[in-house]
Amino acid sequence: MNTDDLALFVHTADSGSITRAAEQLDITTATASAALKRLEKQLKVQLLIRSTRQLRLTAEGERFLTYCREALQSLEAGRASIHALSGKVAGELRVSAPSDLGRNLLLEWMDEIMDSHPDLSINLLLGDSLTDFYLDRVDLVIRYGELKDSSMVAFTLATIDRVLCASPAYLAAFGMPEMPDDLQKHNCLLFQMNNRLDDVWELTSKADQERIRIPVSGNRSANDSDIVRRWCLAGKGIACKSRLDMARDLRAGRLVVLLPDYQTPRITLNLICPGRQQITPAVLLLRDLLREKFMQLLGE
Repeated sequence: MNTDDLALFVHTADSGSITRAAEQLDITTATASAALKRLEKQLKVQLLIRSTRQLRLTAEGERFLTYCREALQSLEAGRASIHALSGKVAGELRVSAPSDLGRNLLLEWMDEIMDSHPDLSINLLLGDSLTDFYLDRVDLVIRYGELKDSSMVAFTLATIDRVLCASPAYLAAFGMPEMPDDLQKHNCLLFQMNNRLDDVWELTSKADQERIRIPVSGNRSANDSDIVRRWCLAGKGIACKSRLDMARDLRAGRLVVLLPDYQTPRITLNLICPGRQQITPAVLLLRDLLREKFMQLLGE
């Protein structure tokens, strides 16, 4: 059987649409439909029930889907093991990363890796929403927060806090907040992810470890963290952002740290693989480079 046909079947089952599966694999809907019919003909069984409104798996399709996933994962593990045994940094890495981190830091660091390893190909997918390894066809995910799926492997890249900051122009126009409650009088730039607005900021006093939750508001919100950073640089309000994202701007004086006697909860930034079979020399190289770069950026 054609492994491309098997991959198409898995994507179709996951997305619930032949058209969406075709878009993900960069083929036409007609080509995808013909491939699925070819697979069904080879198996001599109907895998999908198609109608004008929906597409669903038959009982045979449900059963075959499990074997398809295992087969494709085994083939990928075999490919990875070949490179692992040779120690060669090669192949393709599809990496999903947060928008701000990806555009302003990872982009140049990925270039460094690829310049040193010409046999390596990197596909960088940027966005702040959650990623599905199979549906989004990614090998690695870089994300903040704890790993919820114990079957996956996570490498900690950095442990950081978020920083309250604003531009000198904004502070000249609207003043410097002296206490956490003062944030309620300011225009706060809000980040939205998965339809959840980050409009309550948690601070802890460095003096007595008292925890404070401050409801904030503002006239700008976005589901792209890089947009929040750009608004902050343009003097549109106060942001609460990862220190990694703002480190260069703070160092250059383009932004100013606010409420230095308070801190936000620390959070880990992880490099996540779907399983140990996907840990190749390229993955380990990327892990080590990012750890070093983040340490340099944070001055640790």
